[in-house]
Amino acid sequence: MTKNNCLFCDSNNAELIEENDLCYSRRDGYPVTPRHTLIIPKRHVASYFDLYDREVRAMHQMLIEMKNKIQGYDETVSGFNIGVNAGEDAGQSIFHVHMHLIPRRKGDIDNPQGGVRGVIPNRRTYTKKVKGSQ
Repeated sequence: MTKNNCLFCDSNNAELIEENDLCYSRRDGYPVTPRHTLIIPKRHVASYFDLYDREVRAMHQMLIEMKNKIQGYDETVSGFNIGVNAGEDAGQSIFHVHMHLIPRRKGDIDNPQGGVRGVIPNRRTYTKKVKGSQ
């Protein structure tokens, strides 16, 4: 590993899937679902909000490429969750930006309503209020 023993600063590893000038992709070491993929900038930077515009664009391009590859490999994938943990209080545990691309499949959980809202479990599901109701 390089850069203060940062796991993500080493892009020359067996887990590398694709790379461009500014970022690379690899599988998550603790996948939520099969083919859970990480998109990682090559520059060591802790927060998504500190990325340069070029890095954000490169990561987005890689995100689309990986989405297409995953769907090409696995026709059961019918949706995705995309997420970035920015800061310790948001659950970030490796302080090198990384974007999660989590493939989803019909029936992988009983009720997928709320999706990324599940970061706070009792806030994941909700009911839509009807106008005029209290």
